Amino acid sequence: MNAADFVWVSVSTLLVLMMVVPGLALFYGGLVRSKNVLSVLIQVLATFSLAIVVWFVYGYSLAFTEGNAFFGGFSRVFFNGIADLSSGQYALSGTLPEISFAAFQATFAGITCALIVGGLAERVRFSAVLLFTLIWVTFAYVPIAHMVWSPGGWLFEKGALDFAGGTVVHINAGVAGLVGAYYLGPRLGYGREAMPPHNLPMTMIGGALLWVGWFGFNAGSALGANETAALAFFNTLVATAGAVLAWLFVEWAVKGKPSLLGAVSGAVAGLVGITPAAGLVGPLGALVIGVVTGAACVWGVNGLKRMLRADDSLDVFGIHALGGIVGAVLTGILNAKALGGPGLETAADILPQLWVQIEGILITFVWTGVVAVVAYFIADKVCGLRVSADAEREGLDISTHGESAYSR
Repeated sequence: MNAADFVWVSVSTLLVLMMVVPGLALFYGGLVRSKNVLSVLIQVLATFSLAIVVWFVYGYSLAFTEGNAFFGGFSRVFFNGIADLSSGQYALSGTLPEISFAAFQATFAGITCALIVGGLAERVRFSAVLLFTLIWVTFAYVPIAHMVWSPGGWLFEKGALDFAGGTVVHINAGVAGLVGAYYLGPRLGYGREAMPPHNLPMTMIGGALLWVGWFGFNAGSALGANETAALAFFNTLVATAGAVLAWLFVEWAVKGKPSLLGAVSGAVAGLVGITPAAGLVGPLGALVIGVVTGAACVWGVNGLKRMLRADDSLDVFGIHALGGIVGAVLTGILNAKALGGPGLETAADILPQLWVQIEGILITFVWTGVVAVVAYFIADKVCGLRVSADAEREGLDISTHGESAYSR
């Protein structure tokens, strides 16, 4: 065991936890209407917590142990064999205690499930969210993680590049959120009445916590205190800054005014875009990814959203799926040494790698899309997926949880 690596990955795990609770919770909470803010906060907290427990029981074992091309085995169920407390012996994963690696990866599973909430916000039944999460994390997140990150996994063996979860986390969650938006249907009054964010300062605070926590997400994925972590750390900084500016200037040019919501959305888009590339491209490549992703996601939450005709409440698909796609594709290009990256030896290697990246995107779309449809169908039949019209008009804070963030 390397003590420095252990400390860095432990700190990174805490940073990813901060990304979700409070970061993502506040980011989402500020974007919904005031009558639904508590419902979003509890959905983020509960789905994250459920995913952590599933990860401990069987998720980690099925994702990261030896198995077939799609699933691992059951040798680490309930973290069996990771720590023998009677003898004081701990299994290692590289230079880390395996339990530290498993804890770090648990937070990735948790945030992926919590991201999906953004596509369902303001009209989904709480019990249905929990049942959906249980099914989806088991049959979508776990196999995609195994395919991409585990030796023997289908995409891992093909050489797919995903440093910290562009495919595994963001495209995966974005597609599931979009499927849910279609399955639920639009919110009452969607397209006919304004549904502005109720608290943009809350969203700004959440976005800032996401940016800070994302250094653990990306640089922590180096799994050690090393040069790759240093590269991922700076790339996360510069790509995000570039995306903020790109979103602002595109919005300014198109709409005539730069907005705080746009700036924060640009930051998240940049963070998503650099995630698959963080330790796999040079700093100039990171800036390019940030700028391109920021500009693309302006279209994602406007033009693309209108084309899709789905009430993806908090733009999970337009930012996370689209940003993940842009990042995954550009990773396959900018990883080349000829373009300043640390990986592909020659420019001739770019096209084969680019196809592997596209293959990973397509497999994720199909796999998680099918699982999401089945999971929503089961949740709908068992719990009822959508709240009643009266409960939706009253707001989920009161109708579902019996409490309100604001005095009446």
